[in-house]
Amino acid sequence: MARRGISRRAALIAGAGGVAVIGAGAGVVAVATGDKPEPSSPAATDAQGHTLWRNWSGIQHAYPAKRAAPADEAALAEVIKAGPAPVRVVGAGHSFTALAVTPGTLVSLDVMSGITRWEGDEAVVKAGTRLGALGPALAANGRAMANLPDINKQSLGGALGTGTHGTGAKLRAIHGDVTALTLCTAKGELIHCDAKTRPDVFNAARVSLGALGVITEARLKTIPNKRVHRRVWIEPFAEALSKAEERWAQHRNFEFYAVPFTDLAACISHDETDEPARAREPDSDTAFLDALRGLRNLLGWSVPLRKAAAKGLLGGEKPQEAIDDGWKLLSTERPVRFNEMEFHLPPESQLAALKEVVETIEKHRPDVFFPIEVRRIAPDDAWLSPFEGGPRGSVAVHCYYKDDYDFLFTMIQPIFLRHGGRPHWGKLHSLRGDQLGALYPRWNDWLTVRKELDPEGRFLNLYLQGMLGLD
Repeated sequence: MARRGISRRAALIAGAGGVAVIGAGAGVVAVATGDKPEPSSPAATDAQGHTLWRNWSGIQHAYPAKRAAPADEAALAEVIKAGPAPVRVVGAGHSFTALAVTPGTLVSLDVMSGITRWEGDEAVVKAGTRLGALGPALAANGRAMANLPDINKQSLGGALGTGTHGTGAKLRAIHGDVTALTLCTAKGELIHCDAKTRPDVFNAARVSLGALGVITEARLKTIPNKRVHRRVWIEPFAEALSKAEERWAQHRNFEFYAVPFTDLAACISHDETDEPARAREPDSDTAFLDALRGLRNLLGWSVPLRKAAAKGLLGGEKPQEAIDDGWKLLSTERPVRFNEMEFHLPPESQLAALKEVVETIEKHRPDVFFPIEVRRIAPDDAWLSPFEGGPRGSVAVHCYYKDDYDFLFTMIQPIFLRHGGRPHWGKLHSLRGDQLGALYPRWNDWLTVRKELDPEGRFLNLYLQGMLGLD
């Protein structure tokens, strides 16, 4: 979301059920801040005494019979072979789907973290390494990842399993910079693979959904660590649409957020620079979201009034800028929880799909207030990569964690599918079997490798069985 100076414009938010008085230039907007109650929480333990696990947003949970945090590959192999099935691996729990849900064995690779060695300018990194920790570790050697996602809490293994990406027309998703990896199979065997050694496994495992085995480490291309100039500004949504292609061509990284019920967009660019560092201003994303939520609560019954109030609140501010190492600026803290659906579309249909999504939300869903993220990603050749075969433009629709999100499946997903979209593997979608097979030319090849590596289905939970059409 935008780095907006709402705090500088005197956002005074009283507690739940109160009123926010928001200074907006020459005017003042009074915003009701009454909110829905917290969603109910599952029990802390089940009838067998197994402890609750929940994902970040709270919509997925499980009571694993066994939890394990192996310290090395040998210990991991024993857990995989002996633990009750299904065996699933979890990182930060930032996926919104049920990929990590299991009544069997839940494995954390947090102990298996860090850079193990360098091979030229390529770093061999353990799969449990969090992306946020990898940035400074690479920088200590004068290197950096080519790109980072919007959130950097994920583990490297989780990011590879779901096709996690950032933005940049010439920049690949994280798995696109993997040149080799090691996979621990259901039998506890280690497979070392790259484009020449076991290329079938390499092509299948770079985006694997955790269904082939457990990635223990990956070799990553790196680039020289450089400073980037970050710029954030708000402009009319129509202008952001008209200039989006130009900006993806112009900037190293560019994305924008369409803000429903405002006719505005928040734009973010990053470009390499040799200028001295300039401190990033304190994040005001939470205040920005609180203001949008308050406008919804007070004026959700009137789109024109809601838009007028939003423009009065958000319009007219100067852009915010910062200069620092890329790993410090490309990702963002996200303290406000949400649920999310993201599809990756052909570039030629991305913006048309976005317009239809915004129009649909503004016509039918006045409860939505989260901005819609819009990015562009370069192609790669992993078999289940959403970016296989050509570049893609992503559109991500977010819902506040207290709000209903079923409309994502009934109203938003059909729009994405009509425009040729492929789902983000870690985000909400309801596609299964043949539907997914029609979107991926190497789908059956991937299923063949999966069956060869895990013939008994030890890595398949109920969600994967259904999604893959194996139930």
